[in-house]
Amino acid sequence: MVKDIGIGVIGIGMGSTLLAVNREPTSRFVVRGLCARSAEKVSALAKEWDVPFWTTDYRELLARDDIQVIGVYSPDHLHAEHAAAALEAGKHVICTKPMVTSVEDAERLVKLVDRTGLKFLVGQTMRFEPQFASAKRMLDDGDLGNVIWAEAHYVHDLRTFAYATPWRLQAPQDLMYGGASHPIDLLRWLLGDITEVHCFSNRSGLSEYPLDENFVINVRFANGQIGRVLASFGLVHPPMPMMGLGLYGTKGSLIADFTDKMGGNVKVVFEKMETRPTGVFAFPPETEGAYGHGRTVMRYLAHFEDCLLNNKEPVPGVRDGAKSVAVCAAAWESARTGQVVRPRRDF
Repeated sequence: MVKDIGIGVIGIGMGSTLLAVNREPTSRFVVRGLCARSAEKVSALAKEWDVPFWTTDYRELLARDDIQVIGVYSPDHLHAEHAAAALEAGKHVICTKPMVTSVEDAERLVKLVDRTGLKFLVGQTMRFEPQFASAKRMLDDGDLGNVIWAEAHYVHDLRTFAYATPWRLQAPQDLMYGGASHPIDLLRWLLGDITEVHCFSNRSGLSEYPLDENFVINVRFANGQIGRVLASFGLVHPPMPMMGLGLYGTKGSLIADFTDKMGGNVKVVFEKMETRPTGVFAFPPETEGAYGHGRTVMRYLAHFEDCLLNNKEPVPGVRDGAKSVAVCAAAWESARTGQVVRPRRDF
């Protein structure tokens, strides 16, 4: 297949996972440019992958005619600047989660996408992990009946990844947006818009991080269903999967989990089965690429390529991203005020 859709990548941490698309024979995508602050690191990565162009100034990527898509994988608080500039330059955008770190920036990107007509995908990896995608199919097919309540978690000892993201100390709101957005978006994908949020939070003191790092978030959905989110990062990592989902319905209950480089499981109990035995389905690890998300990134790149070629709307798109950001903002407000907060939904 001809590789004729060029990608420029801003940020080479998680952004390095996009490079595998250059070796995907069924994809028309090809990474043609890399940008990072360290000339030494970005030049070495470009040489390793035979990427023809690298720079330390993202504006040079935007100016290239051979690049049609910009992948935004920079520090979270820079996503708004980089994504907006890419849209203004006429580029389609893939932006890793969180889309942005404020409701105001989310609104700005929604308006830019509407005005330009360009495609925008939020790289929410939990939607593309096979065990969570399988859980959604079971839910959509009615296998679980009516969901009574749901839960999702993201638990990750901050000290194990802080060394790779020192910018978090300069943008400390990130652990709500960059962390809690994972399970929040997963539940929104499964059950729809969130209309009410109540959050408790605390700070552990285990690291230098200056704000609360642990969040217990109760939510109500537009359809009346309820749920909870655990996003905990200031802790000694417990003996449990890093990410997880629970769906509890009138016909059955399901638990799905994911642990980086260890794969995951889906466990299901059906009411109609005599003695209600537990079915366990194991998903093997997929370790290609940084952070163990290599194949997942290839899945959302394939989805985005289909959207570009067939004029479809990416999912999750810019409005999905905005709504998840708004729930994070509401959770921060609730943690600070003790009140139930209604997140903005009118994007």
